[in-house]
Amino acid sequence: MEAAGLGLTRIIVSAVLGGVLGLFIYLYTTLFLQPRRLQSKLRRQGIRGPPPSFLFGNIAEMKKIQLHAHSTATKDHDSIAHDWPFTLFPYIHQWKNQYGPIFTYSTGNIQLLCITDPEMVKHISLSTSLSLGRPSFASKERRPLFGEGILSSSGSIWAYQKKIIAPELYMDKVKGMVNSMVDSTTIVLRTWENSVDNEEGVADIRVDEDLRRVSADIISRACFGSSYSQGKDIFLKLRTLQKIMSKGFLYTGVPGRRHLPSKNNREIWRLEKEINMMILKVVNERIGAQHGEKDLLQMILEAAKSSSSHNGKPSMDINSDKFIVDNCKNIYFAGNETTALTASWALVLLATHPDWQARARAEVLEICKGRLPDADMLRRMKTLAMVIQETLRLYPAVAFVARETLQDMKFRDLSVPRNSVIWIPVPTLHHHPDVWGPDAHLFNPERFGNGIQGACKIPQAYMPFGMGPRTCIGQHFAMAELKVILSLILSKFSFSISPAYRHSPAFNLVIEPEHGVNLIIRKVP
Repeated sequence: MEAAGLGLTRIIVSAVLGGVLGLFIYLYTTLFLQPRRLQSKLRRQGIRGPPPSFLFGNIAEMKKIQLHAHSTATKDHDSIAHDWPFTLFPYIHQWKNQYGPIFTYSTGNIQLLCITDPEMVKHISLSTSLSLGRPSFASKERRPLFGEGILSSSGSIWAYQKKIIAPELYMDKVKGMVNSMVDSTTIVLRTWENSVDNEEGVADIRVDEDLRRVSADIISRACFGSSYSQGKDIFLKLRTLQKIMSKGFLYTGVPGRRHLPSKNNREIWRLEKEINMMILKVVNERIGAQHGEKDLLQMILEAAKSSSSHNGKPSMDINSDKFIVDNCKNIYFAGNETTALTASWALVLLATHPDWQARARAEVLEICKGRLPDADMLRRMKTLAMVIQETLRLYPAVAFVARETLQDMKFRDLSVPRNSVIWIPVPTLHHHPDVWGPDAHLFNPERFGNGIQGACKIPQAYMPFGMGPRTCIGQHFAMAELKVILSLILSKFSFSISPAYRHSPAFNLVIEPEHGVNLIIRKVP
């Protein structure tokens, strides 16, 4: 009996020691060997970068470079210059100058192959392989915000989601949404008219928060058959979640950080749970009402149902509730935040360039002739399209395009090992003088007079909606929405920069005005 007990003890001890040894080998391989192997393969091709430290990579050096850049930057917030990428992401530009246009650096144990060479970006963007997908860390580190929805998934599950969602955002469907966009915008602009009337013809209005409300209402009506008032709490909580998660951006990849019960993580977990429950409540109300309208939510519901019944199901299992929640969160975030920000930046640029404001207004008034804009009118607004495209160049909402090689791949003469994260800083490409000319930091919508192809030397270096097969499927929707919002504002108001405005672009997972956007607004005579 005693011998049997001793034998059992030895088995348990051996199992524990084996488990500990296995965990050690796994961590050693994941945190040390794999990153070093990737670095070694790239180094043999002449790709260099700052030496990383164990566990934290180059985070300490990145923070040091940022701190120095902020301490030496001009503090004149009244001056509106567009060279913000050099102060917001100074480590990118320092290492680009030090190691060349293609270099490596790491955050935690995530190795990034940073590419600022426009020709290399062109070749990567032309790849249609499903082996070039979203980085696996995106669905882990950004799980509370995106889950495994269309923005963060890869491979067959991404292709399946795109097949469902993309047709609902094709141009023919977008045309039918224009009236709803006009209605949503008009509601908010009436409050501006009241403010101007109450302030004797001139009002100082913070417009960015109102534009978020407009955009939220548009995406709610167009895609979910509801209004902003019904989804208000979801949008507000997503916004709060975004702000909290942006605080840890530099620490992406630090092992175990997102699992620690820190104050921020506890708040993230709470918000994630609440948002998921709120979305499911909206979904259940839709199911209970037997809503027959074929909007985007209905298509997502039908796709979730068909996948669970093994009809047209991709190669992996799909959890219906998770599938619905993740894609709703993706659409809520992408359809609201990025468009509202672009509209805000466009108003800043038009307010500081009254000649272009007058030119865009004249076009709108000529085309609309006192009527509300429709799809055909939007199509003819060429000057406004140029303004929007230039805004997206100078202030792209998304700062980085990230891809992961799911197998060994080759782009031109560069062999990229499997599991490499390709990291493309969009603002760097959008401000590259070799691509855009010596006026790359200036607001000049005229450069888009002949479209994107004629605007720069390498059109693939222009990527406000991403690149390649994963280009944003909602770009037609976004452009129509921006034209509606801006054309209605231009037709009703003239505007200039408020003394309260402080120009300080900030990175909170998207590029946004840190202190909001205040404008001095008057009615157009």
